Formats: sequence, structure tokens, C-alpha cells
Amino acid sequence: MTTPIPATAPLSAAPCTPEDVRRVACVGAGVIGGGWVAHYLARGYDVTAWDPAPDAEQKLRRLVGAAWPALVQLGLADGASPDRLTVTATLEEAVADAQFVQESAPEKLELKRGLLARLDAAAPAGVVIASSTSGYPMTDMQTEAADPGRLVVGHPFNPPYLIPLVEVVGGERTTQSAVTWASRFYEVAGKSVITMNREVPGFIANRLQEALWREALHMVANGEATVREIDDSITEGPGLRWAFMGPMLTFALAGGEGGMAHMLDHFGPSLKSPWTRLEAPELDKKLYDDVVAGCDEAADGRTIADLVAERDQGVIDVLRATGRLRQQSTEGERK
Repeated sequence: MTTPIPATAPLSAAPCTPEDVRRVACVGAGVIGGGWVAHYLARGYDVTAWDPAPDAEQKLRRLVGAAWPALVQLGLADGASPDRLTVTATLEEAVADAQFVQESAPEKLELKRGLLARLDAAAPAGVVIASSTSGYPMTDMQTEAADPGRLVVGHPFNPPYLIPLVEVVGGERTTQSAVTWASRFYEVAGKSVITMNREVPGFIANRLQEALWREALHMVANGEATVREIDDSITEGPGLRWAFMGPMLTFALAGGEGGMAHMLDHFGPSLKSPWTRLEAPELDKKLYDDVVAGCDEAADGRTIADLVAERDQGVIDVLRATGRLRQQSTEGERK
């Protein structure tokens, strides 16, 4: 069941416009949080980061260094530099003078609730706080915050420094002004934004991605396809179309001159065919081992670092080929 988003909770006025933001705080510096740090640095922001892990700073700076060559290709904003990153000893230091806060903690509901309440208590009044959650609705996460009106979801795709999409949605106690502010900020920061008008479990893109993932696991579990065959079936097939045209318009073209209406008339009955198994398969040891071994085989000796570099370059090439590698905005464009 989806939850409509009301606009009734009080919120202190944001201390600045999205265009005037210069200081961003990133709380949680793992793969997603670190990706956000790299993105904001490349956009010319001053970034403060905090993560409780003892080796967080070392890993974060290594992640930013690995991402920087791709960011150079994408185009850096004026003044962009890894040197504008400060890693603080406490959460409170990280957000003390932030003009926007991006939370990227692990996907544990109680942890998210407590952390967002801490951020709400520590961040300057009115500053919008966004969660990178990949599945929890903000309604469930904002329960302990004193000012839930400024809490929104800003769901990115991995890696955030490379994939443009971010899905923005509030909770039942989030104000519409906070959602509008966050959406505009992400646009100014170079993201492609979908502003959702209601909460949907898993949001939009994750729902679609999860359905494909479940089907893939079923085929591996049943011996119907290997990991390599599944990946090749997408990269050499529909993935080529999806890079510039989504599944709905793609299917509309399958209807020829009749478009989607003809497609539905002609192929609609096949929706009842038992092609898909939307329930997740049991992740037993055999399936676990088969998937891990299949990925090792598909990697063919390439390390994770090799694959990350290959992925990054591939996405850049697709963005360039489809005309979406736009020039990144400079400081002046944000004014």
C-alpha cells in the first residue's frame, strides 16, 4: 500500500536557497556515502564527513581517489578538489555548519531512526536532512526526530558520483517545502531527479531492479541459466535500449505503428503466462555458492578495482554516446 505525502508538519525556514549551498555534510562513508562525498567534491562543495568505523577516513579518501579520474571525465565544477574534504571525529562536528546533510548509514531501521534524530538535534535549524535509504519509507524513519518536517529520502544509485538518478520523497510528517527544496538542490548539484508524490516500498527503480534480480536468482537456482548468460542477456540485449529508452516506451515500439495500444491488445494475454516467478527463491547454500562462483568466473581474473574502473568508463561512454554527458555547472551557475 502506498502512502500519500501530506504537507502539514512544521518546518523552520531553510537557512539558504539550494543555489547558495556551499557546505554539505555526509554522515556514513561506506560505498554509498563515500560515493556521495566524491560527487559533492566534484561539484565544488566543501564536504565534511563522519563515519564511526575506525578506518573510515582511510577508506573514504581511497574511494574518492579511485573515483576522481571518472569525475574528471564527467567534468569538474570550478574549484572542485579532494582537498575540500574534512573528516571529523564526531557527528556533531560534521553537521555543525552544514547547509545540507546526506545520511548514508547501513539499512537497519532502528539505526536509521536514532541517527536521524541525532542529526535533527545537531544540524542547524531548517537545514534539510536526506537519507540514502534504499527501501525504508521516511514515515518509518522519522518517528524519533523533534523536527521531522525537514527529513526526506534522497535515494541514489550506486555509485552516486556516476549514476545521475536520485529519487526524492518525504514521509507523512515531512513538509512539501522540504521535498521541493531537496529536489531543487539535487538538480543544482547535477543529479537527475524524480520527485515522488507518495511513498512506495523500495521506491521506483529499486522495485524494477529487484524484480529482475529475483528472476535471475530463480534461473540460477533451477539451472536454467548461468550468471554469465544472465548478464550477457541484458548487456547484449534490452540493456542497450534501456540506456536511452525505458521499458514502457520500448514496449510501445514493439506495437509498431499501433504503439502501446496494439502491444497490449496483441501481447496482453501473455501476461498471464507462467514466465516469471516474482517470489524470491530460497537463498540456500547451493544457490549462494553458485552465484558467487558464477561471478568469479564472469570476472575472469579482474579484481574489484578493475571492474569498478571498467564500469565507470562504460557508464561514461554510454552517457557520452547518448548525449547526456552534459557540461557540469560551475560556481557561477549556482548563483
